Amino acid sequence: MPSAFWKGYLKLSLVTCAVELRPATSDSERVRFHTLNEKTGNRVVSRYVDEQSQKPVRDADQAKGFEKAEGGYILLEDEDLEAVALESTRTIDIDRFVDQDSIGWIWYDKPHFLSPADKVGAEAFAVIREAMTRANVSGLARLVMYRRERAVLLEPRDKGIVLWTLRYGDEVRDKKDYFATIDAARPDKKTLTMVRNLIKQKTQDWNEDLLTDPVQKNLKRMIAAKKKKSKPSAQEKRQTTAPKGGNVIDIMEALRKSLKAEQKK
Repeated sequence: MPSAFWKGYLKLSLVTCAVELRPATSDSERVRFHTLNEKTGNRVVSRYVDEQSQKPVRDADQAKGFEKAEGGYILLEDEDLEAVALESTRTIDIDRFVDQDSIGWIWYDKPHFLSPADKVGAEAFAVIREAMTRANVSGLARLVMYRRERAVLLEPRDKGIVLWTLRYGDEVRDKKDYFATIDAARPDKKTLTMVRNLIKQKTQDWNEDLLTDPVQKNLKRMIAAKKKKSKPSAQEKRQTTAPKGGNVIDIMEALRKSLKAEQKK
């Protein structure tokens, strides 16, 4: 099990327990590249430079600034940023609850696993989790994570709690701005029936093995081949040409062929 990247306390009114937080997802298996100097083979390092003088800027001389509409910047000191931060960065204080089904998918950001940090706090943790489960609610709180204050949602799951970072209101766009121009005409019944049959034939039980990344797989195969100083076998390129046509007759013909192909499988 990976080590906890955050340790603190879960608090509900006067009930408090020590907890640990771990990311629920990982990209450690993703192929990563370094930028190299092709002539020397050495890694290229990045550094901050002054926009005008092009001279490197020391860490001690770097400051955060907010750009003004009329030009120029408003400089913010570390003390200014600390003044607007949460009083405690080590306590998840649940201040309200919402029905579990009341939050739309678009507000969810990143999932994390929340678990008790020791046996002493395990009982208090279990009581909070079980009470939330029976009430079918999730808890809302705020927490400083990844150098930013975030709204978080706590969902009871199995023996633990899943903590989701949530997006703020100004980060979510209104779907009406994108869906309003879509034609709302009802589809042809015969075409709709054929599509439903195609969906039925392709439907299967969920399994995480259904989600694979062919690009990462091909990259790893190519890198392994280069390690052996041999050329990797050529991979079939995906067909990226757009299908021709766009009328109802073409759709019906495509559906007939698709259904026949699925029946053969």
